[in-house]
Amino acid sequence: MRAEGGLTVRLLTKNIRYATTSPFTGEEKWEVRRAYLAKELVFNTVHCDEAFICLQEVLHQQIMDIHTDLNQDDEWDYIGVGRDDGFAAGEYSPIFYRPSIWENKIRDTVWLSKTPEKPSKGWDAACLRILTVGVFVHRRSGKKVVALNTHLDDRGSRSRLEGAKIILQQIEKYSAQGTAPRLPVFLAGDFNSEPHQEAYLEITSDSSPMVDLHSLVPEPKRYGDTNTFTGFDTEITRKRIDFIFLTHNASKSQKATIPTSKDDTPSWVAGGYAVLPNRFEDGVYNSDHRAVIGDLWLP
Repeated sequence: MRAEGGLTVRLLTKNIRYATTSPFTGEEKWEVRRAYLAKELVFNTVHCDEAFICLQEVLHQQIMDIHTDLNQDDEWDYIGVGRDDGFAAGEYSPIFYRPSIWENKIRDTVWLSKTPEKPSKGWDAACLRILTVGVFVHRRSGKKVVALNTHLDDRGSRSRLEGAKIILQQIEKYSAQGTAPRLPVFLAGDFNSEPHQEAYLEITSDSSPMVDLHSLVPEPKRYGDTNTFTGFDTEITRKRIDFIFLTHNASKSQKATIPTSKDDTPSWVAGGYAVLPNRFEDGVYNSDHRAVIGDLWLP
């Protein structure tokens, strides 16, 4: 997957489960889960300086804890705000990156509602929902990428569909940046939508530039489980609802090659896909979701 002049990038996305004071049966409090999660994030990004970490359901104290844990032997920063007030209240959907490797040129928060410029709830959503957007420039090569992270509603089907439409509008806006060629984009998050449901179908429709990384990596090169949501109970129905989507201009049925867009913009090349375990021998779940990892090359 490596080639002269290109970048190898690792993406990790995970819903970490907010720090509840009333845990479910089988769920440990954040104070216990924190160390397990920190080790997962550090181990899976330590060998790729260009890594991005996209998290969901992160309360303010949790984002402070994670920032501290990541910076024990490294340097990380993040973009993102609390969804309830645009500052520190409510859940974040942050994007972590190494500022010595990537320069953050643009950051934005978009509420998935009819008033996306301010804190607001959309359609039939149970909660406020946001999209975190960042434009990053690789300091050594000058290559630019657009990074997006979101967490769609778990109750409202209409809000998931409309939210997906807003996300595609933001992809169009930020990938264009007023100049050609368009910038490569990745979109990560917890979509609360299985592949046969509304948000997934909208984001991967024929009119969308986005493709599910899972579909670009041949089965022999995928690692781990299929489902990404597990809950804290082995009896719960498991689902694949956490995704990494990429701008990829091959036909929707084509597997990973080295495609280019109509304006000759190189798109991502998929190298690997994994779903990591979230429970080990001592029985502790680090979250009710499994991490999804993508290894990519950007020409």
